[in-house]
This record gives sequence, C-alpha cells and structure tokens, in this order.
Amino acid sequence: MNAPMKFSRIFRQMPETVLRYGRMIKFSHTIFALPFVLSAVVLAGRTHHVITAASVFWVMVAAVSARSAAMGFNRIADEAYDRANPRTWEREIPSGRLSRTAAIWFVLLFSLVFIVAASMLGQLCLLFSVPVLLVLFGYSYTKRFTRWCHVYLGFAISLAPMGAWIAITNTFSTGILSLSLALLTYIAGFDIIYACQDTDFDRSQNLFSLPSRSGVRAALFLSSLLHVLSFGFFWGVYTLFDLGPVYLMSVLIIGALYVVEHWLVNPDDLEHIDVAFFHVNSVISVLLFAGIAADEILRRWMS
Repeated sequence: MNAPMKFSRIFRQMPETVLRYGRMIKFSHTIFALPFVLSAVVLAGRTHHVITAASVFWVMVAAVSARSAAMGFNRIADEAYDRANPRTWEREIPSGRLSRTAAIWFVLLFSLVFIVAASMLGQLCLLFSVPVLLVLFGYSYTKRFTRWCHVYLGFAISLAPMGAWIAITNTFSTGILSLSLALLTYIAGFDIIYACQDTDFDRSQNLFSLPSRSGVRAALFLSSLLHVLSFGFFWGVYTLFDLGPVYLMSVLIIGALYVVEHWLVNPDDLEHIDVAFFHVNSVISVLLFAGIAADEILRRWMS
C-alpha cells in the first residue's frame, strides 16, 4: 500500500479510533468531576479577580488529561479482571478492540500532557504533577487490599478542585477544602453503589470492596452516610464563600437528588443502579456548577 492510500485509510478510521479510546476511559463520566473544577475556578474569581483565559484553559487541559491517564492506567491494571467479569469483558482492551500497547501509549501521552499543563500553571503545580499522577494511578491497586477503595477514589478525584484553586490563586483555602471534601464523599458514595453490581464477582476473585466484604446492605448504608456528609460540605461551601440564595437552592435540590438516588437503589433491588449512577449523579455535578456560576453572575450584576 502506497503512502497516500495508507494515510487516507488512517484518516477514515480516525473517528472510530477516537471513539474507542473515549469508550475505554468512559470519557462521558468526566461530567462527574469537571463541574467541580469549573466551580473552583468561579469561586477563585470571588477573591482573586484577575483570572486569565489561558489559566482556565490549562486548568481544563490538566483536569481532562489527568483523568484520561488515570482511567487508561486503570483499564491496563484491571485487564485480567475485566476479561473474567461478565459485566466488563466487552471493554476495549479485553475484547481486543484496543491493544494493551496502544493503551500504554495513551497513558504515557496524557500523562505528558498533564505535566505540560501543570508547568503552564506555575512551578508549584509542576512540582506536584507527578505525585498527583501517582496518587491517581494508585487507585487501580486499592481493590487488591482494602474495602475502603471507594474512599481512596474519592480522595484522588477530590484533588481536582483543590488543584484548580491552587493553580488560579497560588494559595490554600478552607473554603475550597469544603468543596473538595464534598466531591470526595459524593464520589465515594456513588462508587459504593456502583460496586454493588460486582459483589459476587469480587468475592470470587478475592477483591476488596465494601459490598463484597461488608455486604450490600451495610455498604449502601455507608454510602448514604457519605452522601449526608457530602450535603453538609456543600452547605459548608455556601457558608465559607458567603454564597447567595441561588446556590442554596441548588444545594437543596442536590439533597433531594441524593434521597432519590438512595430510594432507587436498595439491597433487595439493584436494578436501577445505572440510572442512579449516571443520570442522577451527572445532574448533581452540573447543578452544583450551575448554582455557583449563576450565584456569581447575580452577585456581579447587583454590585
């Protein structure tokens, strides 16, 4: 095959290749954490009024690339388990639609993109870029030894709004800590719900999760407690940043959505896990950002 024909074939296959990588890392799930990053940027603008388009751009690049690298690494680390699990054997790597080598190159590429984005946000961000990647990659092995892997996942993802705040302001804030803790408990709570699907498989493979080690009923109870804490931390953001009624309304709706989520999923009926996991949780994260952004727009309009 001559070079023009080879290039033409690669070009035609590119959309499907991009989709395969997107499916591998479940790119659509970026919606769970990205609104928290954007919320941190908006909140930073309340106290640090000079926020450049370039800094926002590099924060977004850093957030997306870090998650992409972490998810790709997870798929590589869990390849054998994904192949053995009836729920996951059709994922891109175990099904053969993407090779392990291609996935490794994907992780290396997006790790590099993350480090470059961090360097564009300042020396402090660059200094922490590799440790942050190690924390993110470390999640992939927690299921081998601790039932609290869900909390570790929440912690790893909760670094995102904290990192965005530091990148924009070069400072630390108890207010942004409350937002990060809200994300930690939000993620950990719904990851416990999601893990209920694999209770029997995890037990058969001697893997650790709260549902497999503590039972589904206890796990769902702990998930509900985490979401109560999450609601409290959302309220803490309202207090610490002196937000207004628009944000408060969004928090009250988020509280109602948590109730709906736990009403949909109970120990005797796990049929609606996908609805609770994706649809309800994606609304929660978007609603948070909408409330913070609308509150800030209203504040500036009235000042």
